[in-house]
Amino acid sequence: MELFLYALVILIAGGVLALIFSFHTKLACFWGISSAFVGSTLGVIASFMAIFSPKPLEYYALWPIPYAAFALKLDALSGFFLLVILGIAAITAIYGKGYLKHYANEYNLGAVWFFFNLLIAAMSVVVVSANGILFLAAWEIMTLSSFFLVTMENEKPEVRRAGFIYLIAAHIGTAFLFVMFWILAGYTEGTMDFSKFMELPLTQEIASILFVMAVIGFGTKAGLIPFHVWLPEAHPAAPSHVSAIMSGVMIKTGIYGILRISTFLGMPPLWWGILLVAIGLVSGLMGVLLALAQHNIKRFLAYCSVENIGIITLGLGIGFIGITCQNPTITALGLAGALLHVLNHGIFKSLLFLGTGAVVQETNTKQMDSLGGLLKKMPITGTTFLIGSVAICGLPPLN
Repeated sequence: MELFLYALVILIAGGVLALIFSFHTKLACFWGISSAFVGSTLGVIASFMAIFSPKPLEYYALWPIPYAAFALKLDALSGFFLLVILGIAAITAIYGKGYLKHYANEYNLGAVWFFFNLLIAAMSVVVVSANGILFLAAWEIMTLSSFFLVTMENEKPEVRRAGFIYLIAAHIGTAFLFVMFWILAGYTEGTMDFSKFMELPLTQEIASILFVMAVIGFGTKAGLIPFHVWLPEAHPAAPSHVSAIMSGVMIKTGIYGILRISTFLGMPPLWWGILLVAIGLVSGLMGVLLALAQHNIKRFLAYCSVENIGIITLGLGIGFIGITCQNPTITALGLAGALLHVLNHGIFKSLLFLGTGAVVQETNTKQMDSLGGLLKKMPITGTTFLIGSVAICGLPPLN
Protein backbone atom coordinates (compact mmCIF):
# COMPACT_ATOMS: atom_id res chain seq x y z
CA MET A 1 0.00 0.00 0.00
CA GLU A 2 2.96 2.32 0.62
CA LEU A 3 3.75 2.23 -3.10
CA PHE A 4 0.22 3.38 -3.94
CA LEU A 5 0.49 6.23 -1.40
CA TYR A 6 3.80 7.31 -2.96
CA ALA A 7 2.13 7.28 -6.37
CA LEU A 8 -0.71 9.43 -5.02
CA VAL A 9 1.70 11.94 -3.48
CA ILE A 10 3.71 12.19 -6.71
CA LEU A 11 0.58 12.77 -8.81
CA ILE A 12 -0.78 15.50 -6.54
CA ALA A 13 2.59 17.17 -5.86
CA GLY A 14 3.47 17.16 -9.56
CA GLY A 15 0.12 18.71 -10.41
CA VAL A 16 0.59 21.44 -7.81
CA LEU A 17 4.10 22.18 -9.12
CA ALA A 18 2.71 22.42 -12.66
CA LEU A 19 0.18 24.95 -11.40
CA ILE A 20 2.83 26.94 -9.49
CA PHE A 21 5.05 27.13 -12.59
CA SER A 22 2.18 28.10 -14.89
CA PHE A 23 4.10 31.24 -15.84
CA HIS A 24 6.78 29.02 -17.43
CA THR A 25 5.06 26.65 -19.86
CA LYS A 26 8.00 24.26 -20.33
CA LEU A 27 8.55 23.83 -16.59
CA ALA A 28 4.83 23.41 -15.96
CA CYS A 29 4.59 20.72 -18.62
CA PHE A 30 7.71 19.00 -17.33
CA TRP A 31 6.32 18.70 -13.81
CA GLY A 32 2.87 17.70 -14.99
CA ILE A 33 3.95 15.06 -17.51
CA SER A 34 6.80 13.53 -15.50
CA SER A 35 4.74 13.24 -12.30
CA ALA A 36 1.76 11.80 -14.20
CA PHE A 37 3.97 9.17 -15.83
CA VAL A 38 6.05 8.28 -12.74
CA GLY A 39 3.06 8.29 -10.38
CA SER A 40 0.97 6.18 -12.74
CA THR A 41 3.81 3.70 -13.26
CA LEU A 42 4.26 3.24 -9.50
CA GLY A 43 0.51 2.76 -9.18
CA VAL A 44 0.55 0.10 -11.88
CA ILE A 45 3.19 -1.82 -9.90
CA ALA A 46 1.03 -1.50 -6.77
CA SER A 47 -1.99 -2.79 -8.68
CA PHE A 48 -0.09 -5.89 -9.82
CA MET A 49 0.98 -6.50 -6.23
CA ALA A 50 -2.66 -6.31 -5.11
CA ILE A 51 -3.94 -8.61 -7.86
CA PHE A 52 -1.49 -11.35 -6.93
CA SER A 53 -1.46 -10.74 -3.17
CA PRO A 54 -3.11 -13.46 -1.03
CA LYS A 55 -4.77 -10.75 1.10
CA PRO A 56 -5.82 -7.13 0.47
CA LEU A 57 -3.37 -4.27 1.04
CA GLU A 58 -4.85 -1.81 3.56
CA TYR A 59 -4.20 1.61 5.05
CA TYR A 60 -6.29 3.30 7.74
CA ALA A 61 -5.92 6.74 9.31
CA LEU A 62 -8.35 8.77 11.38
CA TRP A 63 -9.96 11.76 9.67
CA PRO A 64 -11.56 14.49 11.85
CA ILE A 65 -14.76 14.55 9.80
CA PRO A 66 -18.04 12.91 10.89
CA TYR A 67 -18.46 9.38 9.48
CA ALA A 68 -15.11 9.67 7.69
CA ALA A 69 -11.77 7.91 7.78
CA PHE A 70 -8.86 7.85 5.35
CA ALA A 71 -9.45 4.16 4.74
CA LEU A 72 -7.89 2.52 1.68
CA LYS A 73 -8.20 -1.11 0.63
CA LEU A 74 -6.44 -2.46 -2.42
CA ASP A 75 -7.86 -5.90 -3.18
CA ALA A 76 -7.92 -7.83 -6.46
CA LEU A 77 -10.99 -5.98 -7.80
CA SER A 78 -9.55 -2.55 -6.95
CA GLY A 79 -6.18 -3.64 -8.31
CA PHE A 80 -7.66 -4.63 -11.66
CA PHE A 81 -9.45 -1.30 -12.14
CA LEU A 82 -6.39 0.60 -10.87
CA LEU A 83 -4.25 -1.20 -13.44
CA VAL A 84 -6.54 -0.08 -16.27
CA ILE A 85 -6.79 3.50 -14.98
CA LEU A 86 -3.10 4.13 -14.37
CA GLY A 87 -1.78 2.11 -17.31
CA ILE A 88 -3.79 4.24 -19.74
CA ALA A 89 -3.08 7.43 -17.76
CA ALA A 90 0.68 6.96 -18.19
CA ILE A 91 0.31 6.58 -21.96
CA THR A 92 -2.04 9.54 -22.38
CA ALA A 93 0.33 11.73 -20.34
CA ILE A 94 3.11 11.06 -22.86
CA TYR A 95 0.73 11.76 -25.74
CA GLY A 96 -0.42 14.99 -24.08
CA LYS A 97 3.12 16.39 -24.20
CA GLY A 98 3.01 16.71 -27.99
CA TYR A 99 -0.73 17.28 -28.30
CA LEU A 100 -0.83 20.32 -26.01
CA LYS A 101 2.09 22.07 -27.76
CA HIS A 102 -0.46 23.50 -30.18
CA TYR A 103 -2.22 25.23 -27.26
CA ALA A 104 0.86 26.58 -25.46
CA ASN A 105 0.22 30.20 -26.45
CA GLU A 106 -3.53 30.11 -25.90
CA TYR A 107 -4.17 28.36 -22.57
CA ASN A 108 -2.63 27.92 -19.13
CA LEU A 109 -1.08 24.48 -19.55
CA GLY A 110 0.02 24.43 -15.91
CA ALA A 111 -3.65 24.41 -14.88
CA VAL A 112 -4.41 21.76 -17.50
CA TRP A 113 -1.76 19.44 -16.11
CA PHE A 114 -2.86 20.17 -12.53
CA PHE A 115 -6.41 19.04 -13.29
CA PHE A 116 -5.14 16.10 -15.36
CA ASN A 117 -3.07 14.79 -12.44
CA LEU A 118 -5.89 15.52 -10.01
CA LEU A 119 -8.27 13.50 -12.21
CA ILE A 120 -5.89 10.52 -12.23
CA ALA A 121 -5.39 10.71 -8.46
CA ALA A 122 -9.15 11.03 -7.81
CA MET A 123 -10.01 8.04 -10.03
CA SER A 124 -7.36 6.01 -8.22
CA VAL A 125 -8.75 6.89 -4.80
CA VAL A 126 -12.31 6.09 -5.97
CA VAL A 127 -11.41 2.47 -6.70
CA VAL A 128 -9.29 2.10 -3.55
CA SER A 129 -11.57 3.90 -1.04
CA ALA A 130 -12.88 1.86 1.86
CA ASN A 131 -14.99 4.63 3.41
CA GLY A 132 -18.14 6.27 2.05
CA ILE A 133 -17.15 9.90 2.77
CA LEU A 134 -13.71 9.41 1.24
CA PHE A 135 -15.32 7.73 -1.77
CA LEU A 136 -17.78 10.60 -2.29
CA ALA A 137 -15.03 13.21 -1.87
CA ALA A 138 -12.86 11.48 -4.48
CA TRP A 139 -15.91 11.03 -6.74
CA GLU A 140 -16.65 14.78 -6.57
CA ILE A 141 -13.01 15.73 -7.22
CA MET A 142 -13.02 13.37 -10.21
CA THR A 143 -16.14 15.11 -11.56
CA LEU A 144 -14.87 18.66 -11.06
CA SER A 145 -11.35 18.04 -12.40
CA SER A 146 -12.72 16.37 -15.54
CA PHE A 147 -15.19 19.27 -15.94
CA PHE A 148 -12.34 21.80 -15.99
CA LEU A 149 -10.47 19.66 -18.53
CA VAL A 150 -13.53 19.32 -20.77
CA THR A 151 -13.99 23.10 -20.75
CA MET A 152 -10.38 23.97 -21.54
CA GLU A 153 -11.50 25.76 -24.72
CA ASN A 154 -14.22 27.59 -22.80
CA GLU A 155 -14.40 30.50 -25.25
CA LYS A 156 -16.35 28.23 -27.60
CA PRO A 157 -20.14 28.15 -26.96
CA GLU A 158 -20.41 24.42 -27.75
CA VAL A 159 -17.69 23.65 -25.20
CA ARG A 160 -19.42 25.67 -22.47
CA ARG A 161 -22.69 23.90 -23.29
CA ALA A 162 -21.03 20.47 -23.14
CA GLY A 163 -19.41 21.28 -19.79
CA PHE A 164 -22.70 22.55 -18.36
CA ILE A 165 -24.58 19.40 -19.42
CA TYR A 166 -21.82 17.20 -18.00
CA LEU A 167 -21.79 19.03 -14.67
CA ILE A 168 -25.57 18.81 -14.25
CA ALA A 169 -25.76 15.13 -15.23
CA ALA A 170 -22.81 14.21 -13.01
CA HIS A 171 -24.32 15.87 -9.96
CA ILE A 172 -27.74 14.34 -10.50
CA GLY A 173 -25.99 10.96 -10.39
CA THR A 174 -23.97 12.00 -7.34
CA ALA A 175 -27.18 13.00 -5.53
CA PHE A 176 -28.39 9.39 -5.77
CA LEU A 177 -25.07 8.19 -4.39
CA PHE A 178 -25.30 10.59 -1.44
CA VAL A 179 -28.74 9.25 -0.53
CA MET A 180 -27.55 5.66 -0.99
CA PHE A 181 -24.60 6.13 1.38
CA TRP A 182 -26.81 8.06 3.83
CA ILE A 183 -29.20 5.10 4.03
CA LEU A 184 -26.28 2.69 4.53
CA ALA A 185 -24.85 4.94 7.26
CA GLY A 186 -28.18 4.75 9.07
CA TYR A 187 -27.43 1.10 9.86
CA THR A 188 -23.98 1.78 11.34
CA GLU A 189 -22.84 3.53 14.49
CA GLY A 190 -21.31 6.78 13.22
CA THR A 191 -19.13 5.32 10.48
CA MET A 192 -19.21 4.80 6.74
CA ASP A 193 -16.38 2.28 6.59
CA PHE A 194 -17.04 -0.32 3.91
CA SER A 195 -16.06 -3.07 6.38
CA LYS A 196 -19.15 -2.15 8.43
CA PHE A 197 -21.37 -2.16 5.33
CA MET A 198 -20.53 -5.83 4.79
CA GLU A 199 -22.36 -6.76 7.99
CA LEU A 200 -25.64 -4.83 7.63
CA PRO A 201 -29.01 -6.55 8.33
CA LEU A 202 -30.68 -5.20 5.19
CA THR A 203 -34.14 -6.34 4.14
CA GLN A 204 -34.65 -7.34 0.52
CA GLU A 205 -36.71 -4.19 -0.09
CA ILE A 206 -34.03 -1.82 1.27
CA ALA A 207 -31.29 -3.70 -0.60
CA SER A 208 -33.27 -3.35 -3.84
CA ILE A 209 -33.77 0.39 -3.31
CA LEU A 210 -30.04 0.81 -2.71
CA PHE A 211 -29.24 -1.24 -5.82
CA VAL A 212 -31.49 0.92 -8.01
CA MET A 213 -29.87 4.06 -6.60
CA ALA A 214 -26.44 2.60 -7.37
CA VAL A 215 -27.47 1.78 -10.95
CA ILE A 216 -28.75 5.34 -11.49
CA GLY A 217 -25.87 7.09 -9.72
CA PHE A 218 -23.07 4.99 -11.18
CA GLY A 219 -24.88 4.43 -14.48
CA THR A 220 -24.89 8.19 -15.07
CA LYS A 221 -21.11 8.32 -14.82
CA ALA A 222 -20.79 5.17 -16.92
CA GLY A 223 -22.96 6.64 -19.69
CA LEU A 224 -25.65 3.97 -19.69
CA ILE A 225 -28.83 4.80 -21.60
CA PRO A 226 -30.94 6.76 -20.56
CA PHE A 227 -28.30 8.47 -18.38
CA HIS A 228 -25.87 9.02 -21.26
CA VAL A 229 -26.85 12.57 -22.29
CA TRP A 230 -23.57 14.16 -21.18
CA LEU A 231 -21.25 11.69 -22.87
CA PRO A 232 -21.66 12.58 -26.61
CA GLU A 233 -21.39 16.26 -25.65
CA ALA A 234 -18.38 16.18 -23.33
CA HIS A 235 -16.08 13.83 -25.22
CA PRO A 236 -16.01 15.82 -28.50
CA ALA A 237 -15.40 19.05 -26.54
CA ALA A 238 -12.49 17.75 -24.45
CA PRO A 239 -8.84 17.62 -25.59
CA SER A 240 -8.22 14.23 -27.19
CA HIS A 241 -5.98 12.84 -24.46
CA VAL A 242 -8.65 13.84 -21.93
CA SER A 243 -11.33 12.16 -24.07
CA ALA A 244 -9.17 9.04 -24.02
CA ILE A 245 -8.99 9.09 -20.22
CA MET A 246 -12.71 9.85 -19.77
CA SER A 247 -13.98 7.33 -22.31
CA GLY A 248 -11.31 4.71 -21.77
CA VAL A 249 -11.26 4.61 -17.97
CA MET A 250 -13.31 7.26 -16.14
CA ILE A 251 -16.66 5.83 -17.20
CA LYS A 252 -15.45 2.44 -15.89
CA THR A 253 -15.53 3.83 -12.35
CA GLY A 254 -19.31 3.55 -12.70
CA ILE A 255 -18.95 -0.17 -13.42
CA TYR A 256 -16.62 -0.51 -10.44
CA GLY A 257 -19.15 1.29 -8.24
CA ILE A 258 -21.98 -1.08 -9.17
CA LEU A 259 -19.75 -4.09 -8.49
CA ARG A 260 -18.45 -2.76 -5.18
CA ILE A 261 -21.82 -1.68 -3.79
CA SER A 262 -23.39 -5.01 -4.74
CA THR A 263 -21.00 -6.70 -2.30
CA PHE A 264 -22.80 -4.87 0.55
CA LEU A 265 -26.32 -5.90 -0.42
CA GLY A 266 -26.37 -9.68 0.02
CA MET A 267 -27.68 -12.27 -2.43
CA PRO A 268 -29.11 -10.48 -5.50
CA PRO A 269 -32.68 -11.33 -6.53
CA LEU A 270 -33.14 -12.47 -10.11
CA TRP A 271 -34.58 -9.16 -11.32
CA TRP A 272 -31.32 -7.30 -10.54
CA GLY A 273 -29.52 -9.35 -13.15
CA ILE A 274 -32.41 -9.04 -15.60
CA LEU A 275 -32.41 -5.25 -15.10
CA LEU A 276 -28.69 -5.03 -15.86
CA VAL A 277 -29.07 -7.27 -18.91
CA ALA A 278 -31.95 -5.10 -20.19
CA ILE A 279 -30.05 -1.82 -19.65
CA GLY A 280 -26.95 -3.35 -21.23
CA LEU A 281 -28.86 -4.54 -24.29
CA VAL A 282 -30.59 -1.19 -24.79
CA SER A 283 -27.32 0.74 -24.34
CA GLY A 284 -25.47 -1.61 -26.67
CA LEU A 285 -28.04 -1.48 -29.46
CA MET A 286 -28.94 2.21 -29.16
CA GLY A 287 -25.30 3.21 -28.78
CA VAL A 288 -24.26 1.61 -32.07
CA LEU A 289 -27.34 2.93 -33.91
CA LEU A 290 -26.71 6.47 -32.69
CA ALA A 291 -23.02 6.13 -33.58
CA LEU A 292 -23.85 5.21 -37.18
CA ALA A 293 -25.76 8.48 -37.59
CA GLN A 294 -22.79 10.69 -36.59
CA HIS A 295 -20.52 12.72 -38.85
CA ASN A 296 -18.30 14.15 -36.11
CA ILE A 297 -15.65 11.49 -35.46
CA LYS A 298 -15.37 12.23 -31.73
CA ARG A 299 -19.15 12.06 -31.28
CA PHE A 300 -19.05 8.77 -33.18
CA LEU A 301 -16.48 7.39 -30.75
CA ALA A 302 -18.46 8.75 -27.78
CA TYR A 303 -21.58 6.84 -28.84
CA CYS A 304 -19.41 3.76 -29.34
CA SER A 305 -18.51 4.10 -25.66
CA VAL A 306 -22.24 3.98 -24.83
CA GLU A 307 -22.43 0.76 -26.85
CA ASN A 308 -19.42 -0.82 -25.17
CA ILE A 309 -20.42 0.16 -21.65
CA GLY A 310 -23.71 -1.58 -22.49
CA ILE A 311 -21.80 -4.73 -23.43
CA ILE A 312 -19.94 -4.60 -20.10
CA THR A 313 -23.20 -4.13 -18.20
CA LEU A 314 -24.72 -7.03 -20.10
CA GLY A 315 -21.87 -9.20 -18.78
CA LEU A 316 -22.48 -7.94 -15.25
CA GLY A 317 -26.16 -8.81 -15.54
CA ILE A 318 -25.38 -12.35 -16.70
CA GLY A 319 -22.96 -12.71 -13.79
CA PHE A 320 -25.62 -11.54 -11.33
CA ILE A 321 -28.11 -14.03 -12.78
CA GLY A 322 -25.49 -16.76 -12.30
CA ILE A 323 -25.04 -15.75 -8.65
CA THR A 324 -28.81 -15.83 -8.03
CA CYS A 325 -29.19 -19.22 -9.72
CA GLN A 326 -26.06 -20.49 -7.93
CA ASN A 327 -24.49 -21.42 -11.25
CA PRO A 328 -20.72 -20.82 -10.95
CA THR A 329 -20.11 -21.31 -14.68
CA ILE A 330 -22.58 -18.59 -15.72
CA THR A 331 -21.30 -16.33 -12.93
CA ALA A 332 -17.69 -16.74 -13.98
CA LEU A 333 -18.41 -16.26 -17.69
CA GLY A 334 -20.55 -13.16 -17.13
CA LEU A 335 -18.28 -11.36 -14.67
CA ALA A 336 -15.03 -12.39 -16.38
CA GLY A 337 -16.42 -11.26 -19.73
CA ALA A 338 -17.41 -7.91 -18.25
CA LEU A 339 -13.99 -7.35 -16.66
CA LEU A 340 -12.19 -8.48 -19.81
CA HIS A 341 -14.09 -5.91 -21.82
CA VAL A 342 -13.30 -3.21 -19.24
CA LEU A 343 -9.66 -3.78 -20.18
CA ASN A 344 -10.38 -4.26 -23.90
CA HIS A 345 -12.41 -1.09 -24.25
CA GLY A 346 -9.99 0.93 -22.16
CA ILE A 347 -7.13 0.08 -24.51
CA PHE A 348 -8.76 0.35 -27.94
CA LYS A 349 -10.97 3.36 -27.18
CA SER A 350 -8.01 5.31 -25.81
CA LEU A 351 -6.02 4.35 -28.88
CA LEU A 352 -8.81 5.55 -31.19
CA PHE A 353 -9.24 8.87 -29.37
CA LEU A 354 -5.49 9.50 -29.44
CA GLY A 355 -5.41 8.70 -33.16
CA THR A 356 -8.36 11.01 -33.70
CA GLY A 357 -6.53 13.81 -31.90
CA ALA A 358 -3.61 13.47 -34.30
CA VAL A 359 -5.94 13.52 -37.32
CA VAL A 360 -7.90 16.54 -36.07
CA GLN A 361 -4.73 18.53 -35.42
CA GLU A 362 -3.37 17.74 -38.88
CA THR A 363 -6.62 18.36 -40.80
CA ASN A 364 -8.36 20.88 -38.51
CA THR A 365 -11.70 19.07 -38.90
CA LYS A 366 -13.70 16.46 -37.00
CA GLN A 367 -16.08 15.77 -39.88
CA MET A 368 -15.56 12.25 -41.21
CA ASP A 369 -17.13 13.20 -44.56
CA SER A 370 -14.23 15.60 -45.18
CA LEU A 371 -11.51 13.07 -44.37
CA GLY A 372 -9.90 10.67 -46.80
CA GLY A 373 -6.56 9.59 -48.20
CA LEU A 374 -4.79 10.19 -44.91
CA LEU A 375 -3.02 6.84 -44.76
CA LYS A 376 -0.37 8.02 -47.24
CA LYS A 377 0.26 11.25 -45.34
CA MET A 378 -0.06 9.80 -41.82
CA PRO A 379 1.05 6.14 -42.08
CA ILE A 380 1.85 5.65 -38.36
CA THR A 381 -1.42 7.16 -37.17
CA GLY A 382 -3.27 5.26 -39.90
CA THR A 383 -1.74 1.95 -38.86
CA THR A 384 -2.45 2.40 -35.16
CA PHE A 385 -5.97 3.61 -35.93
CA LEU A 386 -6.50 0.49 -38.04
CA ILE A 387 -5.43 -1.67 -35.09
CA GLY A 388 -7.95 0.12 -32.85
CA SER A 389 -10.65 -0.28 -35.50
CA VAL A 390 -10.04 -4.02 -35.77
CA ALA A 391 -10.21 -4.24 -31.97
CA ILE A 392 -13.49 -2.33 -31.72
CA CYS A 393 -14.95 -4.72 -34.32
CA GLY A 394 -14.03 -7.64 -32.06
CA LEU A 395 -11.95 -9.37 -34.72
CA PRO A 396 -9.30 -11.94 -33.70
CA PRO A 397 -6.63 -11.86 -32.41
CA LEU A 398 -7.38 -8.58 -30.64
CA ASN A 399 -10.62 -8.51 -28.67
